[in-house]
Amino acid sequence: MKVLADLFTMAPGNQDHHPAIRCAVGVFVPLTTLVLLGRVDLAIFASFGAFTGIYGRGEPHGARLVTQLRAGGLMLTVILLGALTARIGPLWGMSAEQHMWLVVGATTLVAGACSVAISLWRIRPAGSLFHIFAFAAIASIPSQPPLWQGLLVSVLTVLFCLLIGISARVLPSRRTQWKLPPPIRHTEGERRAAWLEGAGYVVAAGLAGSLATLAGQRLGFGHNYWAMVAAVVPLVGHSTRHRISRGIQRILGTVAGLLVLAGVLLLDLEPWQMVLMMALCQFGAELFIIRQYLVAQIFVTPLALSATLLMGPASPGGLLRDRIVETVIGATVGIAVVLAPAVLARFRSRNRPPGGIRS
Repeated sequence: MKVLADLFTMAPGNQDHHPAIRCAVGVFVPLTTLVLLGRVDLAIFASFGAFTGIYGRGEPHGARLVTQLRAGGLMLTVILLGALTARIGPLWGMSAEQHMWLVVGATTLVAGACSVAISLWRIRPAGSLFHIFAFAAIASIPSQPPLWQGLLVSVLTVLFCLLIGISARVLPSRRTQWKLPPPIRHTEGERRAAWLEGAGYVVAAGLAGSLATLAGQRLGFGHNYWAMVAAVVPLVGHSTRHRISRGIQRILGTVAGLLVLAGVLLLDLEPWQMVLMMALCQFGAELFIIRQYLVAQIFVTPLALSATLLMGPASPGGLLRDRIVETVIGATVGIAVVLAPAVLARFRSRNRPPGGIRS
């Protein structure tokens, strides 16, 4: 009953509309510019560059700038690696299936490496969910725009988000003390915890991606990286119960979000209207992401799929099907990874010889 109550508990607000507005503007302006230029094929590079604005939401302006510089630099590195990985398949003469497995393996490494980096930098939100999404989505695009164009759009979007992050300083009432954070020093325990957490991301993302790929090859659905993204969702949390709740909320919120998206698709929106809808979804996601993860997913799901639809023609029915199937696979794997240590410890305690005698 406690887990059930956690699924629908709404935390109190804390001026969440401020970071929500920043993130929405960070998505809306770059995407609108690309629509006006007739270059929606570059939208995915702007969308992932805009993830920079998600970080440092509650920090003073000086600390936020440092946080977003680190987060933006890491995201640009991931975007570059994803674009290069997309080109490896044709360059090496790989089949579509071989390239798919390459993306799964490379995304697994990105999941672990970025998790360690984010942890050592003490950046929030924690984990490598956004990096998994960005790398795998870009690496999976068969028809890539020129590399320099994609990187230019990403860099300009990151710089725009950095500007938005400190823009409130023009208002005396919103201005915070300009003080850069001190150098980060880690204890041995913190380093060990960061690497252990990274290992958990490797296991969850790799297992989910492998299972989703195998199932997709047999059942005919795609977007296996959505399973990898969903698998790492339960890894963030202060307790096992909270982590399990996040996994369940991911599934329930995705189902609700797909219903919203299905209704939006019936409107047959123009590209600029789609961009406006994405900005509103980004606002809603940031408004609730800390207070109620399930509600946030109702906005996240249309946002993620709209970016895919904006890039080019795709089967809406296929996307809806793939999203729910991949989310269930990934969230289930993530919950299993969270529960595994406790189950293993209980199994060992039951099979330990009585009286503390060890063989």
